[in-house]
Amino acid sequence: MKNRIDILQKRLDYQFKDQNLIIEALTHKSYKKPYNNERLEFLGDAVMDLIVGEYLYHKFPDVAEGELSKLRASLVNEKGFKKLADILDLGNHIFISLAEENNKGREKSSLLSNAFESIMGALYLEAGLEKVRQVSTRILETAYPIIDMNAIFRDFKTTLQELTQANFGETPEYRLLKAFGPDHMKEFEMAVIIQGKEISRAKGKSKKEAQQASAKLALDALKRT
Repeated sequence: MKNRIDILQKRLDYQFKDQNLIIEALTHKSYKKPYNNERLEFLGDAVMDLIVGEYLYHKFPDVAEGELSKLRASLVNEKGFKKLADILDLGNHIFISLAEENNKGREKSSLLSNAFESIMGALYLEAGLEKVRQVSTRILETAYPIIDMNAIFRDFKTTLQELTQANFGETPEYRLLKAFGPDHMKEFEMAVIIQGKEISRAKGKSKKEAQQASAKLALDALKRT
């Protein structure tokens, strides 16, 4: 256990004075201890919401509130925090039950996202907001080497809808072309239809993911016309 925690603290570039705090932050409820990381997760979520909001506020001084909110939402979510958790290799440091281990718990987005929030919550309690800001910003900029509107903003469906409503007076249609693969590895192919014409098509591991991918391609195609 100690070696596992020491490696993580080196990645954080911070040594916890209260080792029980970081142990709690890494402990999933399935591990069946008198403590788990859910309360720290709650705190870390609020702290990261503030830090990312502040980061974007200073990074994009000319961007309006609505767009800043969308940008923050694209980072402060399960997928975004999972990406930051992967930078820390949290999957190899969390404490989970054997059943959760066998269920590929170390790879689960929800579990890793929660663990990242918990670590930030623990760091906030012990070292304060400025230390969390330093650590999380470094991890964020490692995960996103280029931080600009295109690199961060991932809600391509909303952007495409705003564009097509303004230019064509209609919303895009997303048409399922096919679904393939076994149930546990299903893939979907979606097409974007605008004014009765197929503009783009893309695949994803869910319909939502395929829609976002096809919307991005449609945006790229419309920019070229």
